[in-house]
Amino acid sequence: MRRRDAPTASARDRASARVRMALGAALCVALVLVFAPAAAGRRAKLGLRPIPVSVSADTNHPGAPVPRDFLGLSFEVSSLSQVASYAGGGDLVTLLHSLGLGVLRFGGVTADTRVAWTDGATPRPSWASGALDAADLRELGNLAAESGWHVLLTIGLAHYEPEAAAREAAAAKAALGEWLEGFELGNEPNAYAQHGMRSEPWTIVQYDAQVAAYRSAIEAAAPGIALAGPDVSGSGAFESWGLGEVINQRPALLTGHHYPLGCEQIPAPTIARLLSPQIREREDSSLLRYTSISQASEIPFRLDETNTVSCGGVAGISNTFASALWAVGYLARAMSMGVAGINLHGSPANCNGYTPLCAPTPEDLASGALRAQPEWYALLLAKELIGDRPLPTITSSSGRPNVEVMALLAGDGTLHFVIVDDDPPGARRVAVRLRVGRGFRSASVLSLTGPSPAALSGVRLGGKAVAPDGSWSEPSRLPHAPNKRGVITVPIKPSSAALLTVSPTAR
Repeated sequence: MRRRDAPTASARDRASARVRMALGAALCVALVLVFAPAAAGRRAKLGLRPIPVSVSADTNHPGAPVPRDFLGLSFEVSSLSQVASYAGGGDLVTLLHSLGLGVLRFGGVTADTRVAWTDGATPRPSWASGALDAADLRELGNLAAESGWHVLLTIGLAHYEPEAAAREAAAAKAALGEWLEGFELGNEPNAYAQHGMRSEPWTIVQYDAQVAAYRSAIEAAAPGIALAGPDVSGSGAFESWGLGEVINQRPALLTGHHYPLGCEQIPAPTIARLLSPQIREREDSSLLRYTSISQASEIPFRLDETNTVSCGGVAGISNTFASALWAVGYLARAMSMGVAGINLHGSPANCNGYTPLCAPTPEDLASGALRAQPEWYALLLAKELIGDRPLPTITSSSGRPNVEVMALLAGDGTLHFVIVDDDPPGARRVAVRLRVGRGFRSASVLSLTGPSPAALSGVRLGGKAVAPDGSWSEPSRLPHAPNKRGVITVPIKPSSAALLTVSPTAR
């Protein structure tokens, strides 16, 4: 007699089958858990494969060489005496030496509204909160001689005083001598009526008559000083004011300003907008308006005041690593379009706004202990392109990354490629494929990096920071990317820039 709890053979078979099924299911789950991450990783790796960007440069049609004094700094006239005092101490001379030659421009709104020339025959007027005198200019001459940088000086026009302007010009010529690049008459004079500094009508006709009177007085007191102008607020005004300046005044240098973002714009300025393709398109259109008149008249054009956001900049944008990425691209594109030079505007007393250099504390400002801001690293990178000839460049990619590439040719046949990836962190990397041919060696890679576009510090060029005394030198060893059958492929991280140097093979 069988026990009631003893299973039959068929029951045992069914139970065994259920166990085998359960074990099989468990094994399948285990296998999924083991191999699914690897499969997902392979899919992710395939999905995040770098976006190819193909670059070709036309070495048969190079442009004119980038001028030796292309790089420049711009300051308010109200900062002139402070900046000039650094001839006798501080880090400014060392910093300027690290960039080679350049132009110091003193202008801005304070040239017209706050600072007046004073001497024995010219007492300070009631409207002026600051004064400029011969001693300031002599110190500025010392700074120019110590650094090797020339000076472009703005003489106020808003308060119409031709005789005082002539005395200032004569003092500048005596103090600066060969270092005086020229003088400008007024800062953004096209906007005088808009800001209540002239009554309507105020057009190029009225401006030209006053400039002619100033020039006559200056020529009588200090003959031979070159005129630069019209120093307009933007390229839109330059189409009439610049053309009028060319026809009526024949200046030695054409000048104007550009700010990609406005402090009162709606929507408000952001890092994303600063680094957007739309802003680059507007910048290129602006540069084209400037350079078209310059090239037609055969008078060089200098963008003598520019930076990220107008009105002194915006903290969290203008003082971040994003400003360095913006500056690298803008400087290189201006070179490619034939601009004679660029002056990045700034204040040594304001580290929160736009400025390549600043003093963190009042004590540092007094002693000249200046700190290199992110934009300074862009100038250091651009220095490597001085003397090069820009090349027509074709860039193509199916992934539409926010990347720009400019190519230039050095005198010894070396190719320089400036690459800026303005995509945000976390975006797909790009793989830039330089189609240089078999006659070139591998590319050395000088990278410009920062912790993030919003970073206020931690910027590095070639892995190195500017030294406390303001010096910087290129690392002796840089990463290299090989030339494989005429193509050099270089991976570029989002939110970074790089200068690739490709030397020809020995012949």
